[in-house]
Amino acid sequence: MNHLILLFSLFLAPAFADKESQKTNQNFSSNNASHKRLKRDWIWNQMHIKEEIDTPLPHHVGKITSSVRNNNAKYIIEGEYANTIFKVEETSGDVYAFERLDREKKAEYELTALIIDRRNNQSLEPPSKFIIKVYDINDNVPVFVQKVFNGSVPEMSPVGTSVTKVTAVDADDPTVTGHATVTYQVIKGDEYFTVDDSGVISTTRADLDRENQSTYEIIVKAKDAPGSSGDSSTATVIITLTDINDNFPVFKHPSFHFKVPENISVGGEVGRVKVEDVDEPQHRNTKYSFVRGDYRDTFEIVANPFTNEGIIRPKKPLDFEKVAEYRFDIEATDPTVDLRYFKSGGSRSISTVTIEVTDVDEPPVFTKLPYEFKVRENDPEIRTLGSVWAHDPDAAKRKIRFIQRRASPNGDYIRVSDTGIIQLPKPLDREFSSSYNITVAAQEILEDGRLSDRESHAQVHVIVTDENDNAPELVYPEEPRVCENAAPGKVIIRISATDKDEISPRGFFKYSLATEDSNFSLVENYDNTANITVKYGQFNRELAKIHYLPVIISDNGDPELSSTNTLVISVCKCNEKGNFTFCEERAKQVGVSIQALVAIFICIFTIIIFFAVITLLILLRKRHKKDLSGLGRNVAEIHEQLVTYDEEGGGEMDTTSYDVSVLNSVRKNGIKPEAVPSPYAQVQKPPGNITSGAGEMEMMIEVKKDEADNDRDLLPYDTLHIYGYEGAESIAESLSSLESGSSDSDIDYDFLNDWGPRFKMLAELYGSEPNEDFVY
Repeated sequence: MNHLILLFSLFLAPAFADKESQKTNQNFSSNNASHKRLKRDWIWNQMHIKEEIDTPLPHHVGKITSSVRNNNAKYIIEGEYANTIFKVEETSGDVYAFERLDREKKAEYELTALIIDRRNNQSLEPPSKFIIKVYDINDNVPVFVQKVFNGSVPEMSPVGTSVTKVTAVDADDPTVTGHATVTYQVIKGDEYFTVDDSGVISTTRADLDRENQSTYEIIVKAKDAPGSSGDSSTATVIITLTDINDNFPVFKHPSFHFKVPENISVGGEVGRVKVEDVDEPQHRNTKYSFVRGDYRDTFEIVANPFTNEGIIRPKKPLDFEKVAEYRFDIEATDPTVDLRYFKSGGSRSISTVTIEVTDVDEPPVFTKLPYEFKVRENDPEIRTLGSVWAHDPDAAKRKIRFIQRRASPNGDYIRVSDTGIIQLPKPLDREFSSSYNITVAAQEILEDGRLSDRESHAQVHVIVTDENDNAPELVYPEEPRVCENAAPGKVIIRISATDKDEISPRGFFKYSLATEDSNFSLVENYDNTANITVKYGQFNRELAKIHYLPVIISDNGDPELSSTNTLVISVCKCNEKGNFTFCEERAKQVGVSIQALVAIFICIFTIIIFFAVITLLILLRKRHKKDLSGLGRNVAEIHEQLVTYDEEGGGEMDTTSYDVSVLNSVRKNGIKPEAVPSPYAQVQKPPGNITSGAGEMEMMIEVKKDEADNDRDLLPYDTLHIYGYEGAESIAESLSSLESGSSDSDIDYDFLNDWGPRFKMLAELYGSEPNEDFVY
């Protein structure tokens, strides 16, 4: 029908064009009658052509006509597609298409018509635009916008629940009836889903179960021209069923068996029971509970939120000796299951749990925790406070030994015997500590007498009750002062007291003066304080500038204790307003503690011992030297078995700074002591005319060797003497102390002090008293 209408319109177009031409000619005739100038105009209708015409090219599109009557007129067209796709016959104005047109590529073309004089190419009329429209034919198949669509729907959804929407488009002209109308049809999976004309896919069954099948793949067909068997296209739709909580958990095993040691900690893990829930993890909310077996107070079952397992934990300590096995039934359920979709098979799953408790060697158990004792302070009669007790909970029932581990305060104040008796080695003083704490360990005694490495502990708390054994003491104020012209009744200072003993709420202090023969009085305030006031007034600074006032303070304890404290009051000069203007500085009393006194005495005793040791060493050295003198040997010969002289004093080789002949002459002119025969032969220096060098030393060594070999008085061991022999160049001869080191020399070397700093060391060595000893 559509094709017939199109052909009819094409046939009628020339007729309408002729009528329009006649009207135009009539208008031109009338205008010629009324005007001198003719009006020219283009004459044509809108042009149309069908797409995809299968007849041979070219295809006639239409005709352009102008009212110009000129034999030399020529028609031409201009535009993007002029003279390529479209051409015009220059004489008749017929327009032809030289290509097959596709409306889906371009629906209309705009061209410009011109009429010119072929002789000079001058335009006879102004150009005019015209449009060529391409008529649509149903030549396109509906195409889906994507090859695969995805959708989801909750499982067990009611019939008609929307899943997703598919879309296909047709490139044909939608204004032409039936050309772009798309219809859809499920050609695979139509037993589960359907699709409407708008492309919405919905369910056709209410029993879609994700646990049976979680995804569905259906094929949807799209076609146009309803009722016809035109071409079509297909697309795949993947539908996923989302999970809902519609299944209860089920135990994987009908029973579970666990072994656990009896010393498992409270809250520790005994074991895990496992269930299977086919729902997805977010819908697994298993709850465990006891069904049979009265052990709710002993165990608890907690669900693990990640694995959905039931963790069994003890709520109190287990004891193999009391209960060796526990047996109970547990139930697993899910309270969040949607009962609308509940499946048959039961909502409960029950399993039997058996827990076997194994025996372990447990530490001793104390019968009472903690232990607390009270004792009066300073009570010499109390030696035993009580005892601690522990027993072996195992079947072996071993004996227990008690050991003290820690004490607070540290010290030997409380002892624990092997049998657990709490003892006091000495009375306790509450003022030192009002409470004492010790930790007692209990260990089992094994069959071989050794102690077990497992032990338990108990805290023992000893409270010391107070006895009134300390007198109250005055809290000394800061330098009480009084004006010399103070009036009677003037309050000088308020005094208070403290007591190391416990003060009961009713406790109070009583204050009084040791003597009434003073210019002071004491007034009780009845709040554990008292005021010191002026009794007569007018102090005389000439007689006494400082007054010492003894104050007696007593408590109301049992027995009542008191102490006398001295209050030092200064008498000062004051101005008319009563302000102090001048007071003498009091000598501050410096107290020394007992610890400081002990330290001082220890230092003094150490110093005395040190000096006694030094004196004893000096006496022993003198006695030793006297013994050596009786043997005919000087000290130097006995001690210096290996003598090395690295320092030669003031420098014997230096003969330019002073005259060494003076030293030589003094030695020669000095009075020498009587020579004592020496077991060592004296080595005489070789004559001065002998050249010093290696020959001199070699000769000296040979002489000494001969003397040592032939002298029978030498000591029976090898000795090595190193002599600082200066050679023949020095006129001062030898200054070595080998011959002059004996304290028996009576030469006075004090003259060395007058020789200047170069002989200072010699003066210090030889200028001492003859009987002076050096302590090495």
